[in-house]
Amino acid sequence: MVDHLRAPLSEDTERTKGAETSNMTNFMVLGQRFSRSLSTSGRVHLQNRVREKQKIFQADNNVPVHLKGGLGDLILYRITMGISIVGACLSIFTIFKASFPKKSP
Repeated sequence: MVDHLRAPLSEDTERTKGAETSNMTNFMVLGQRFSRSLSTSGRVHLQNRVREKQKIFQADNNVPVHLKGGLGDLILYRITMGISIVGACLSIFTIFKASFPKKSP
């Protein structure tokens, strides 16, 4: 972008000025996009599905509440339980191993 109201500078200065301006413009655009992604006003209007979720979670179908969300909840539950069991076993093993020190020759 050249300002027509002032005399042009040398070619090197004009070239570096253009690069600095384009870099600054890129940063400004990036900042605007970042701030828009964090803004509280949404661009897409989401449908309120609280009533649907209440019907699912309050239904009396003998399913534990932590599994009423479907397959995703089941997978997360099993992963969490697996990690907990492995952690408990490793803790017990470490305590057992530490309680019997190695005999030195």
